[in-house]
Amino acid sequence: MIRLEYFVKDDFQQLINWINTEELMINWSGRMFNFPLTQDSLTWYIDDTNHIGTSDVFIYKAIDEQDNVVGHVSLGSISQTNKSARISRVFVSQEGRGRGVCRDMIKAVLQIGFEQLDLHRIALGVYDTNKAATKCYEGAGMKIEGTNRDVLLHGGSYWSMVEMSILEDEWFSLHPKQQV
Repeated sequence: MIRLEYFVKDDFQQLINWINTEELMINWSGRMFNFPLTQDSLTWYIDDTNHIGTSDVFIYKAIDEQDNVVGHVSLGSISQTNKSARISRVFVSQEGRGRGVCRDMIKAVLQIGFEQLDLHRIALGVYDTNKAATKCYEGAGMKIEGTNRDVLLHGGSYWSMVEMSILEDEWFSLHPKQQV
């Protein structure tokens, strides 16, 4: 089981240590950050986040049953008008890989989106080169909608973006509301 807690300044160094190559950086954030990740860039990243009622972005660290931080995820682009949001910047630590951490982390953020924020649709994009992540998201109930071809040029090769989403009725059919 994974629990999510807000990502704060005290968590910066661990994320910097995890994102230690340009390729990891691009898979994690596209071109949002320059490599290497820094304290200053992360300070900007968390500015105006994690405030219920006012923020349109919530950034989390994922913690396993032994209280180890094993991942990072954000839920952003929150539109109350459209009741939608977008998952981004998903990262699972080396120690967390192969243990279902990704799937559980995505389920936890989907639960927040649908059950606490009352959203209707949650989407994400994953580079087509990241087959493990695509499998993880499908395991959490997300569906592939399509592919935006050749959206990023890295190392002389183009990467395409696979778009995925899940709707509230799909979520609740997998996770019925508990009667109180």
